[in-house]
Amino acid sequence: MKVALIGHGMVSGTHLAALYDSNLVNLHGILGSDVARARTFGGNHCADAKVYPGLAELCADTSLDFAIVTTPPNARKDIVDALVDAGLPILMEKPVERTLKAATEIAVRCKTGGVVAGIVFQHRVRESSQALKTAIARGDLGELVAAEIRVPWWRDQGYYDQAGRGTYARDGGGVVISQAIHTLDLAIWLMGPVATVQAMMATTALHELEAENWAGGLLRFANGAVATLTATTSFYPGGQESIRVQGTRAHAHLEGGVLAVSYLDGRVEHLGETASGTGGGADPMAFTHAWHQAIIEDFANSIEARRAPLCTMRDGLRVHAVIDAMERSSKLGQTVGVVEI
Repeated sequence: MKVALIGHGMVSGTHLAALYDSNLVNLHGILGSDVARARTFGGNHCADAKVYPGLAELCADTSLDFAIVTTPPNARKDIVDALVDAGLPILMEKPVERTLKAATEIAVRCKTGGVVAGIVFQHRVRESSQALKTAIARGDLGELVAAEIRVPWWRDQGYYDQAGRGTYARDGGGVVISQAIHTLDLAIWLMGPVATVQAMMATTALHELEAENWAGGLLRFANGAVATLTATTSFYPGGQESIRVQGTRAHAHLEGGVLAVSYLDGRVEHLGETASGTGGGADPMAFTHAWHQAIIEDFANSIEARRAPLCTMRDGLRVHAVIDAMERSSKLGQTVGVVEI
């Protein structure tokens, strides 16, 4: 299948590597805000790809099967409108947009336009994540009662000195919407929707940015389970994100690509392999492109099979609704309900 990559920022390099290694999806063209930069972007990874002078030319390319959008969230609306009008399926990086309202409008636009849309939540495809999903569905953990979600990451000030980083105008917020969204999505995928949130968001003295670099939350899931969430980019030198899930039969600990399931009868099972990194330290791109490749190939397969992709637009809205609730709760200083998606 032939794909166009829209955007040539930091994460676009990961998509390039994923497409380069794929036998299923071929990089057909690139569109960026800077045509000259797009021509040299990626080197040999995209030597045969065309560079579109503009969005109209991309949308007129009838040989394309879908587009991957990696732009900042504030640049999404016009791109999505044009792709929907052209009938091109859309796979986009998180988040869908900066606010839940704007993200919902994009989701509605895709749905009413009859265009398949998916979100890149690459941690879902990891072996350990899939194993935990299966174990929960099989009832191995029993009834889910509690969870702990941690994202103890680090970014230096240079990361936030780049234009737009950590602002509401471009990114829609700080550590939760830009970094912790992946782990939060994984927790929702495993445990179901969140019903209520009580949260606090803050900016520590380690960084200068408009939005938060630390967030804490108390979550109650629709199934009755409770959870704590802590996320930050101010924990030097940065560590692996983790999810612990407690059930009535077993406790599951997912961290660094390894899943440990400790049963109340004393048995312990280990699954998965330790990953080289997930971008939690000073280098935000220190992770494998294999997970992105799996998401891209799943999306391609979903188009051919006429099924929903692994990560749907609704999934993107569901995690965004929790982030929206955290922001509201932090401002009000009280527990708030999560918008049902």
